[in-house]
Amino acid sequence: MHIHILGICGTFMGGLAALAREAGHRVTGCDANVYPPMSDQLRALGIDLIEGYGADQLALAPDLFVIGNVVSRGNPLMEALLESGARYTSGPQWLAEHVLQGRHVLAVAGTHGKTSTTSMLAWILEHAGLKPGFLVGGVPQNFGVSARTGDLSVQAPGSGRAPFVIEADEYDTAFFDKRSKFVHYRPRTAVLNNLEYDHADIFADLGAIETQFHHLVRTMPASARLVVNAREEALQRVLERGCWSEVQRFGARKEEPGALRARGEPHAFDVLRGSMKVARVDWALLGEHNQLNALAAIGAAEHVGVAPELAAQALASFENVRRRLELRGEAGGVKVYDDFAHHPTAIRTTVNGLRRKVGDERILAVFEPRSNTMKLGTMKAQLPWSLEEADLVFCHSGNLGWDPREPLAPLGAQAIVCDSIEALVAAVAKAARPGDHVLCMSNGGFGGIHAKLLDALTRR
Repeated sequence: MHIHILGICGTFMGGLAALAREAGHRVTGCDANVYPPMSDQLRALGIDLIEGYGADQLALAPDLFVIGNVVSRGNPLMEALLESGARYTSGPQWLAEHVLQGRHVLAVAGTHGKTSTTSMLAWILEHAGLKPGFLVGGVPQNFGVSARTGDLSVQAPGSGRAPFVIEADEYDTAFFDKRSKFVHYRPRTAVLNNLEYDHADIFADLGAIETQFHHLVRTMPASARLVVNAREEALQRVLERGCWSEVQRFGARKEEPGALRARGEPHAFDVLRGSMKVARVDWALLGEHNQLNALAAIGAAEHVGVAPELAAQALASFENVRRRLELRGEAGGVKVYDDFAHHPTAIRTTVNGLRRKVGDERILAVFEPRSNTMKLGTMKAQLPWSLEEADLVFCHSGNLGWDPREPLAPLGAQAIVCDSIEALVAAVAKAARPGDHVLCMSNGGFGGIHAKLLDALTRR
């Protein structure tokens, strides 16, 4: 089959393209901006890429067009597709029909921690010899790729199906299918990691997202397992709407029969079921959020026959995902980090994780409000709370419809707002001193700020 993918350079669609190519399909694709690293990865797989969405791409005459959710009405290629009557489908629908069918799908959903937890779970199954397929919205460093088909001959104990681990995004499927992506995946194991309001461009309120999460719960059979964060009231409301599957709770703050919880520091802790110790995790990751992610992955892996003790052994060699407190370099005695955090809660969690690591040393938080939710200004009032553990705060205000200086005013002289990447780099380089930690946070490329900062710090 020849498939042509619209929006191929996104992490999800790029991973889908890799899976399709691995399965033997001919794959081509287009995007508004074809650029590294995804463009390099795709071309290395023999996938031809086209810059832009020209209607002349109809002449490729593929068997099927696969539409990413970045494509909307008015897109010239999409308009030509609709006029021509050519066959098209969404990315999640294609994945469900051509990759996930017949597999034991382990889906990881939640506002935060999806990529890290999905990567942990895939690594645990790999360590246990299950050779899973996976699709992650990032690059797990243990694997070096964001997606693979896995070994179909290795079956998960109990279900008799080959496992496939997938990051289950609640964002919409396509312009013609406004359900969340994860509704298509039909998991037999699902992690519900947490649930907050996000994606203000899609959802009116938290209740609308809870409805989508309940749609996911409704698709799961009685033999399925839901691995649910015990601390999240929103997830409890989801389950109260109806639940037909086994529930494994995790993260309870006090002893709870059957629930998994942690005892100890995030980098070294016992895993308890009720009052009984079932495993010990000693690893390189920091932060309570990663401790909770680990509990979720352990609970999910157990559903496919991996004992908690073996799962904990796997986590000892887990190397995390790129762009998760990733040290990009050091210059002039200043360390520069990259992190994907963009929601206020994720920003606060990331800063806190670094604070636990560096103690009293200075943290310079550099961020851009780039997500659709942040561009709308929906959560701007939470920014001082999210950044309060940083010593200095630098914000890029480009392409915003609101002025960050107003919500950041409570931070006083601690916060500096710049209208360009160049000005931001200059301000950070001027303020930084040996021993500082510069934490750059964005869900985009941030204008290559990491390399520019390291260059500026080297030259000063």
